Amino acid sequence: MTLHRSNRIAKPGDPKMPFPTNCPVLANLPEISAREIAALPADMLAALQFEAGEAFQHIKAIKARLDAALALKYGDLATEARRLAGKDSGTVRLRDGTTTVVADLAKRVDWDQEKLGQMVERIRAAGDDPAEYVEISFKVSERKYAAWPEAIQQGFEPARTVRTGQLGIQLLADEAEQ
Repeated sequence: MTLHRSNRIAKPGDPKMPFPTNCPVLANLPEISAREIAALPADMLAALQFEAGEAFQHIKAIKARLDAALALKYGDLATEARRLAGKDSGTVRLRDGTTTVVADLAKRVDWDQEKLGQMVERIRAAGDDPAEYVEISFKVSERKYAAWPEAIQQGFEPARTVRTGQLGIQLLADEAEQ
């Protein structure tokens, strides 16, 4: 479906600008309230949602390409600067002409849970409090919880809080209209 659009934004149902001509473009959305956007017909919303998804994927591809180019240009220099500073991660600053290049290499640490559990038991056996050394948390898989017998679920219920995430809505055009 190709949409022909103008820069003029009409109210839904404006007889002077029938759909798809009166459909706002993505660039108009920051200027329009959420309430006004919500008042648009579903087919316009579907077109905008599709277009926003396409634009998002396009921008992600552009960002990935630019990040790859910056890594090619400055990655080795940043690695050498980190080596000279005696660090294997973190932030280093480089100069390229009149531009400061800030190269940050995040440190991500993963801990072997089984080995940490063994260390916690050793600390306890020695009479010390493991909470002084490690953060201990418990988790229950929601899938496993749902499979438990009701009596076990009831025992865990006081420790369980359910929160919802953000609502996601996808608009799909009817098959017959495509």
